[in-house]
Amino acid sequence: MRGKTILLHTCCAPCLIYPLKVLQDAGFEVKGFFYNPNIHPYAEYLRRIEAFTALNPGIEIIYPEYLPQEYFRAVHLKEDAPSPERCVICWKLRLQKTAQAAKLTGFDYFTTSLLVSPYQDQGLLRKIGEEVASDEGVKFHYADFRPGFREAHNEAHNKGIYCQKYCGCIFSEIERFKKK
Repeated sequence: MRGKTILLHTCCAPCLIYPLKVLQDAGFEVKGFFYNPNIHPYAEYLRRIEAFTALNPGIEIIYPEYLPQEYFRAVHLKEDAPSPERCVICWKLRLQKTAQAAKLTGFDYFTTSLLVSPYQDQGLLRKIGEEVASDEGVKFHYADFRPGFREAHNEAHNKGIYCQKYCGCIFSEIERFKKK
């Protein structure tokens, strides 16, 4: 008998650790989906892929082609907007692509490791996930993974796995350095 299948959008290796455990404990067959055209520069993107190899999560991870132009096209009229507006556009772009891939490849559900971060707006992520699910015709699995954030990041740190200091987009990197 086939179990429930879920395509897990993964933003980075440390944020994969806890959601993967929770989903597997709930009986899901999990496959990762690393679609993050927002990550900039390309060296950062490659570093995050290397972190998955170092983590060796024991699941297949799909790596669609890196196309940052998809992100820049989506946010091009919002570059001067405050980060929450750009984030919403970015989240929708990534969840939409994940839902499309889930539907195309026959997954029962899709979700995102973004739900582990205490820095992301859970309500907005859930709303976007549900809207995308409705539009694409595949179920969104919402779970508040935040309770495992610190533990997972500590585990990644202890294993020597790269933990980035910004979400990935050029705008968040600039904001990060401006704060210093």
